[in-house]
Amino acid sequence: MENNDQIELSEQERQDLLKVRRDKLDDLIAAGKNPYEITKFNVKHTSEYILNNAQKLDGKKVVIAGRLISKRVMGKASFGHVLDSKGQIQIYVKIDSVGAEAYDDWKKYDIGDIMGISGKVFITHKGEVSVAADKITLLSKSLLPLPEKWHGLKDNDLRYRQRYVDLIANPTVKETFVKRSKIISAIRRYLEKKGFIEVETPILNTIAGGANARPFITHHNTLDITMYLRIAPELYLKRLIVGGFDKVYELGRLFRNEGMDIKHNPEFTTMELYQAYADLDDMANLTEELFDEIRKSLDLGEVITYQGTEINLKTPWQRLTMLEAINKYVGVDYTHMNDDEAVAAAAKLGIELVEGKRNWGNAVYETFDQFVEEKLIQPTFIYDYPIEVSPLAKRKADDPRLTQRFEFFIYAREMGNAFGELNDPIDQRARFEAQVALRKKGDDEAQMMDEDYVTALEYGMPPTGGIGIGIDRLVILFTDSFSIRDVLLFPTMKPKK
Repeated sequence: MENNDQIELSEQERQDLLKVRRDKLDDLIAAGKNPYEITKFNVKHTSEYILNNAQKLDGKKVVIAGRLISKRVMGKASFGHVLDSKGQIQIYVKIDSVGAEAYDDWKKYDIGDIMGISGKVFITHKGEVSVAADKITLLSKSLLPLPEKWHGLKDNDLRYRQRYVDLIANPTVKETFVKRSKIISAIRRYLEKKGFIEVETPILNTIAGGANARPFITHHNTLDITMYLRIAPELYLKRLIVGGFDKVYELGRLFRNEGMDIKHNPEFTTMELYQAYADLDDMANLTEELFDEIRKSLDLGEVITYQGTEINLKTPWQRLTMLEAINKYVGVDYTHMNDDEAVAAAAKLGIELVEGKRNWGNAVYETFDQFVEEKLIQPTFIYDYPIEVSPLAKRKADDPRLTQRFEFFIYAREMGNAFGELNDPIDQRARFEAQVALRKKGDDEAQMMDEDYVTALEYGMPPTGGIGIGIDRLVILFTDSFSIRDVLLFPTMKPKK
């Protein structure tokens, strides 16, 4: 009898189990029953469908397939449970129904084996919907035992390394990735309804542009040039605005050679869009509408719970400038300070600015980053970022120290970043040059000069609003997940030696 009791196996015990299972496979092959030779099985029903339509299907023939996750042999009759993509269902196997030879084979099957089953639906006297098998087909032999005898895979490192086992052992994990798919579909539906077209831009770039981040570097042998995995699609998408597309977006992977924590993975997914003749308010309104679309696609209300905290998604969300937020949460008003005064005020808060960044803009930004962001639990738009940290955003006409930019925060996490896009080629060149100067001083996250992009702007780009939203962080929020690794099927892991 195999049950669900949690056990810890020594290496020798594990090897013994592997040998037993391989011996069983050898016996099957010798008997002409090699399961790996089967190429197709005609599945007609799922566990979910049968469970939801039990009364209608009672006594009717069904055909299912899935992984055996429990087995209880009792002489000439047995019970077990099979897991398919929609859940699990009980099966009843009786020697009189399947035949002596098939029943003998059934008794030798292991937890983890994949099988096809045909039979009639019935409801046990305890009320459990079941399938009384009349034929069982072994479709694949499991040579490795499931972890901890189905109590669930608890070791997070192993869960992330062997996601295929995690999905078997922890059924709720699959729900997270089903929701991820629904979120992405909802985004695409919303943007298509709004008239945006989805495009694809290069992942291999000759310049690492569009964001302040450290890139992954590679080499193209044929062209004999250094290339970079993209850190952002921004500059290519805005070239399309120049070319006459009014509404474009891209949903895909970015790559940044930076730290890893519960919010960061070296490769991650974003949605980035650009809309000609639009401004920041248009981007904020679009964001609120998009979140409404997503929560409705998941059948969620306006108030959701994340890590025990209620998050109210009811619109409109709070909107503050960065200077207002600092004044509100820190009690410092940088508005009328000069560079020296701002640096001194930041120093009193314990903020030490490095050489090349001892100025008003960086003092403001670091104060916000270190003291305000952590307080933004409910959805909040933060407007008016300093120009020093916004090389691709349009200046504010009434205060050239600031840019037309917002980020929005939920649960103290930046969820998205929007610009009134800089379309002045002269200003853009000057800002690229300032970034290049920072790179020469050792800032490997500063941006590179992109001459072709400046050329594109010289042809003329209309006033444009743009926003990028982190898909992984969206999924973290809407699935109440703790870490980015919980919402990536295959997070980056250091190889085992």
